[in-house]
Amino acid sequence: MNDKANLSIAKYYNLIELHIGRAHDDYIDEFLCNTKTYFQNNILLDTHYEALQRVTYDFTRDDTRINCTKVNELCLFLKIEYPKSCKDYFPFAIIE
Repeated sequence: MNDKANLSIAKYYNLIELHIGRAHDDYIDEFLCNTKTYFQNNILLDTHYEALQRVTYDFTRDDTRINCTKVNELCLFLKIEYPKSCKDYFPFAIIE
């Protein structure tokens, strides 16, 4: 469907942990894009660094920035040193 104006935002009021380590980028996008999904603050996000980097356009995408500010703990696979842009994109998160 190309007419995104008719789609409702999925709301997850009780979501506290989101484990999407083996998910396709499209699913990660669904949860992080604020025009598609709403969730409250204090989320634990568990995913692969490379997928997160792709979905957020190397931590510059505004559509995903709003939901990423709601993450308070970020568990990333396959990356030891995180760039400043990643840390800035998740300003309230403890990154592990």
